[in-house]
Amino acid sequence: MVNIRCKNRRRHGALVTLYAGAGLTVVATLAAFVDRAGLADHIRAGYPAYGPGEIDSAVTAYTVILSVLGALGLLGWLGTAWAVRMGKGWARRPAGGLLAVAICVALAALTVQDTNGEVGLAPLLGWLQVLPCAAGLATVVLLWRRPG
Repeated sequence: MVNIRCKNRRRHGALVTLYAGAGLTVVATLAAFVDRAGLADHIRAGYPAYGPGEIDSAVTAYTVILSVLGALGLLGWLGTAWAVRMGKGWARRPAGGLLAVAICVALAALTVQDTNGEVGLAPLLGWLQVLPCAAGLATVVLLWRRPG
């Protein structure tokens, strides 16, 4: 009976971190829409010869890319939460895989240089991609811990 309680407590903790990660993913995704001006300023600083149309196109491209990544991330969070809620033991593996992918995306957002030699994504938006990874790490640790 004690192991069941520990297992349920661990499952509850994992669900909390999964939903927190989903929320952080939504925040990171919406930030691209909220901070369009900051993203435009970042692009304008890196490409002073760009006109308003080119800057708007670049901002739109980044917004679309971040939106697609955010939607895929949200699907990953919710799918994993469903598996954990249903008590599926295999949920650990996709959670770990999704964390690895998320870390790669966050590192790319922070480090990939544009053709001008500067980091392509505005730093604030890049760092916001890291926040869901922290929740993902907590989730994976909770899912892989042994009960007891």
